[in-house]
Order: sequence, then structure tokens, then C-alpha cells
Amino acid sequence: VPSSPPDQVGMIVREPVGVCGVITPWNFPVQMAVWKFGPALATGNTMVIKPSEMTTLSCLRLAELAKEAGIPDGVLNVVTGYGPLAGEALTRHMDVDMCGFTGSGATGRLVLQASADSNLKRVALECGGKSPQVIFEDAASAAAHLNLDEVADNVMDGAYWNMGENCSCGSRVIVHKNLKDELLKKLVDRIPDWKVGNPLDVTVKAGPMISSAHCEKVMTYMESAKKQATLVVGGSKTCLELGGDFVELTIFDDVETDMDFAQEEIFGPILSILTFDTEEEAVCLANDTKYGLAASLYTSDFSRAHRVSRQIKAGAVSVNCFSEGSLATPFGGYKESGFAGRDNGVHAQEQYTELKTIWMQL
Repeated sequence: VPSSPPDQVGMIVREPVGVCGVITPWNFPVQMAVWKFGPALATGNTMVIKPSEMTTLSCLRLAELAKEAGIPDGVLNVVTGYGPLAGEALTRHMDVDMCGFTGSGATGRLVLQASADSNLKRVALECGGKSPQVIFEDAASAAAHLNLDEVADNVMDGAYWNMGENCSCGSRVIVHKNLKDELLKKLVDRIPDWKVGNPLDVTVKAGPMISSAHCEKVMTYMESAKKQATLVVGGSKTCLELGGDFVELTIFDDVETDMDFAQEEIFGPILSILTFDTEEEAVCLANDTKYGLAASLYTSDFSRAHRVSRQIKAGAVSVNCFSEGSLATPFGGYKESGFAGRDNGVHAQEQYTELKTIWMQL
């Protein structure tokens, strides 16, 4: 309720936007769907979800569970199909009031174009990243409550969790030049602990790529990287006897920021090592990408932690750990990583509501 004259009253209210159509990715099919329909339904909307054609079953089961839980028919709907057919039909439909999308930048642009060509429906995009992990020389210290082993563990999680098929994957390690050799050794020593193989094996930490086509894309970047930088470990397909598309956890050293594999989102287990000398140089390297989804930094200097967190252009910055935050914190990106809106937190509800002013004469 805003301030108003004595004989008038103003109200600012939020109302459901209406029918929301969302397209979810294959890497976290259930989680991404929940991130979308949770706030959308909570704010009074209906939703149509078009999951990736590679991961439809989990989303269909989610819809079954929603029905069992008592969500009325027609409130939460799942439509399967390929992007150029089902996805385009959803994004161009004149009765859809809002579209949400998580996936590649190229497809995100098509969603924006579809909105422009139809009813100018609201669009919220999350389009990946090329996230930096910045390690300052003072990272491993008692003041930071970290040692270099703990830093290395976090870097491994950031780079290889979910086989690197993660929008916020910390695929660029930007480390102070005086710390690089020691950190690199610790990372290499940890590679054998990340067993690659059948994901149904409880001892396995890295499974196959999502598809043969995606595996070949990853290997194309791999071969390009071999011609430009120094291969430290990995670099090949593995577990050929299992018949899947498995890629070794890989590290490249002597990487320059303008190399293609250091700029493009690979969505695979390839880690690049870059070095810096000054804080200013570290920030420049961290921001030298068209993406801005997430970042991590490690330092024992509290002032630096605040300063650099503000200077890095990313939607989520973790300090002395690798994290995307929680369901209570907004998740989304700067630059080409995002367009309007955020997932998670109370801010997620904003993209699924319309803001209205009501002004009344008493």
C-alpha cells in the first residue's frame, strides 16, 4: 500500500500471469521442472512443460505424482516432443502468456524470436555459463579456514560434478601463478578418485555423456584444445567396453583466455587452468566471457572477498566453496547466461506474476 492523499487509497498487487509454457533441459530434468512449476503454481498460474526429448519419462512421472497429490487436471501439463515441433508450437502459441527456458543460448534466442513473432509473451531464459573458479595466493590459510586440499576438493566438485554437464560448471580455474603448480598437482592426484563408469555402480562418480552426438561435440573441443594448450591428464574416450559415451576427466594447462574451448560452454569434463598475477588481472579473466551465471573465489582476505564478489559479473558467487546457493536464493545469470527472471527464492515468483496498481477514490 503506497502513500496516498487522505481521500484516496492506492494498492499495488500481484496477479497470476496466466498460462506458463516452459522448456526444460536434459541434465537435471526433475529439478529444473520443479524449479519452474513450484513458484508458477504457487502464484496461481497453470503450466505446460515441454521436457527435453532425451529425458521425458521423469517429467511424465512427475505429472503422475502431481495428479496423485491432488493437483487438478489441466493445472500442470506435460507435452513431449522435439524442439522444432513441440517446443516451437508452445513458444508461439497465442494463449501462452509466459515462456521459461533453460538450455543453450542458440535455442534461447529462438524462444525470444517466437515471442516477438507471436503475442510478445513474457520470456525468462537461463542459458548456461563458463564459470570461473578464482584461487588467490592466500586461499589456503587458517584465516580462510581452508587448506589447499580442501580448495582442490571444491575445485574438483565444481569442474566435474554431473560429468561437467552442469550450467554452473566451474570449468575455468584462474589461479595465482605462485600457487598453480601445487594446486595442479593436487587436482591431478584426485582424478583417480573420480571413477568413470556405469552410474549404477555406487563407486562411480562420473557417468557417460547424455548422448553420442553430445559426446562427439565434447571430443571436438577436446581435439581443438590439444592443439592449443598443454594436456595434463585425460583427453580421450574411456570405458569403451561398456558401449557408452564416456570421456576421461581432463585438465589442460597453459590455457589462454581467447582459446575457443576456454570461451565456449562445453558441457563436459574438461578443466582449463589459467594464471594471474594481480587481483585486477584475476577479475578481468573471470569476466572475460560472454556468460555470467556463476563463479567461485578462494581467499583469506575478507575485504577482497567482498570486493571481488561485487566485481565479478555473475548471478551467483560463492566464496571459499563451490555452491549455487540454495532453494531460498535466486539463481540466474548476467550477460548471455540469462534474460529476465530468476529461479528459486521469492524472486522466482516475480516472473510468474503481473504487477498491478489499483487507485481508488474514497
